[in-house]
Amino acid sequence: MIIDIIGDIHGNADKLKGLLNQLNYRHNGTYFEPPSGHRALFIGDLIDRGSQELATLEIVFAMIDNDVADAVMGNHEYNALAFATPNPYQPEEYLRSHSEVHRRQHEAFLKEAPMGSEQHRYWLKRFYEIPLWLETDYACFVHACWDVDSMAVLKPLLTENNCLAYDALVATSQKDTPEFDALERVLKGVETPLPEGLVMVDKEGAERKNVRVRWWLDDLQSKTIHEIARAPKSNLALIPTDALAENINFALKTQKPVFVGHYWLTGNPEPLSPQVICTDYSAAVDSGYLTCYQLDTKNPLPLSADNFIQFVHD
Repeated sequence: MIIDIIGDIHGNADKLKGLLNQLNYRHNGTYFEPPSGHRALFIGDLIDRGSQELATLEIVFAMIDNDVADAVMGNHEYNALAFATPNPYQPEEYLRSHSEVHRRQHEAFLKEAPMGSEQHRYWLKRFYEIPLWLETDYACFVHACWDVDSMAVLKPLLTENNCLAYDALVATSQKDTPEFDALERVLKGVETPLPEGLVMVDKEGAERKNVRVRWWLDDLQSKTIHEIARAPKSNLALIPTDALAENINFALKTQKPVFVGHYWLTGNPEPLSPQVICTDYSAAVDSGYLTCYQLDTKNPLPLSADNFIQFVHD
């Protein structure tokens, strides 16, 4: 079987339709039906940023409901749940704060599914059905990072299918806890602290004291931040070139290929390492391309740049 692993859509339904058509999926009046021997897998971040939020969700979940596709949760689906859920420990607050930055992040989704509306409640319920990760005999699928140690922390909180329930959402939203840190690793990636006194401002305008690292590289702990950081060059210019990465404590503990999204890549798609593929090539912006990697389940390795397909829109 061929698994068509589709990157972060972010509410761009037209790009999704274009890619599915390019992959020879055909809409049968109810859902996009795959060509013989194919199945789709969505790597998370279905929502936020784009102008076709509900249309995107309807396409994806119609395919899931008709058993021709799977999905894993992205940090944006998780954030939507936390943004809408009151914090039982602080009843006047939500699990995700309603700060200006957070409101702006969720603006596109909430415009189409306003807080408290029937549509909003329906789609939040559907988000709870998406597993945090999937593992098969031939590959591993997760939105940001395949960290089995973090998964072991989360597993007792999750359903049998690795989905969140209310208690798990609450537990993983409490900062400075092992559950929060584990969720951050799985859905947002591995970070290292910036040198003391330094702060980065991300694309959302939020200040960060940590920087994401390319966890798929070897020997992370022995490298400088410049060598392993996943950040704009303008931000890295603030960091001394000899500053070492600290407190990473990560190792990839599987021999299977790993598929992720999340990282806003650009350029010609290619494997991140002999074992890791990212299918997020910035489809959230006009200049980005919705990207798919076609995985042959009988021959998952070696990974090849030839297996990428992008929908190149006007």
